[in-house]
Amino acid sequence: MGFWPARSFFIAFALAMAFSAPIEAQAQIFAGPPPPPPVPASSTTATDLSAGAGIANLGSNFLERLGDQATGGFGRASRSNPGGGGASEALDGQAFRSWGELYGISSTTAAQGPFFGDKRSTTGGVAGFGARIAPGVNVGFSIDQSRTGIDVPLAMQSANLDLTQLGFNASVDRGPWTWAMALVHGFGKINSSRDTGFGFATAGYHGQIDGALTELSYYWTADQSRFVPKAALEYVRASTGSFQEMGGLDPVSVSGATLERARILLGAEVGHYWIVDQKILDVSAYGKFVDNFEQNLSQVAVTLGPESIMVQGIGESRYGADAGAALSVSLTNTVRLYLNYDGKFRSNLQSHQATAGVEVKW
Repeated sequence: MGFWPARSFFIAFALAMAFSAPIEAQAQIFAGPPPPPPVPASSTTATDLSAGAGIANLGSNFLERLGDQATGGFGRASRSNPGGGGASEALDGQAFRSWGELYGISSTTAAQGPFFGDKRSTTGGVAGFGARIAPGVNVGFSIDQSRTGIDVPLAMQSANLDLTQLGFNASVDRGPWTWAMALVHGFGKINSSRDTGFGFATAGYHGQIDGALTELSYYWTADQSRFVPKAALEYVRASTGSFQEMGGLDPVSVSGATLERARILLGAEVGHYWIVDQKILDVSAYGKFVDNFEQNLSQVAVTLGPESIMVQGIGESRYGADAGAALSVSLTNTVRLYLNYDGKFRSNLQSHQATAGVEVKW
């Protein structure tokens, strides 16, 4: 290569490099900084919050049904006959009893902060055994198996909760007074699904419930009618485990959570029975004032890649009311059929439960 061609080549190369540098710099300027990593939305954990609240409410329902078995007017009358009222004394001769129940629950929770609200439907069954171990002293053991469907339509999420609860109750009758207590321990599995728009993010994790209730009641009768004022103190602690979603767009990981609640229930039951064709027909209703004087709702950590946010758990309003009714038919001195309705009314929650059961004594 001669001098002039070589010189021309180097000049062209230098010019090309000089022009390319500003172009690359301009490209970097127009491209801007890299996009930030995605941040998880607070609504991604809606079913987890709902499942925790659902476990706590199912535990409360079971506790209160166990307490009602011990202090309910008809059951109290079947154990003794204070003041000459209540059921027939012939019902007091059996020392053992067993019962089975089928129930359904429908509940709705209103929106709270980033939580969009939910709808829950539960079906379940209960089997139990009880005994009189001393005059005026009764104990019972039962198991409750249920499945709850959770739907959070505004967050495009759903979940199923399978819960097993073990219950124990005891009561002591002294004249017209009855003191009762109930304990519950439960464990379950939650399977959730979240529509991300690009497939479903799914997860499976565990939940647990522990609770205790103590109740004092006074049994007052007038002929075939009764009035039973009651006061109760209840405590429940529900927890859900941590989990990692799989599938879909931007699956998140969520920390475990706990919900603790203590409440006072003050109310009364009224009832009346008739004897028709040697069968006892009993009708009753109750109302209770509820004060959730203590609620501890843990925060949940939701993580997506390097980003994480904290989401507050959901609870009940402090004040509310419970109300219900029961219809019972004693076919014989040993066999009884019954239907119950139990409603819970809070400013941010409504729950309706229907129960059908049979009790056998011997």
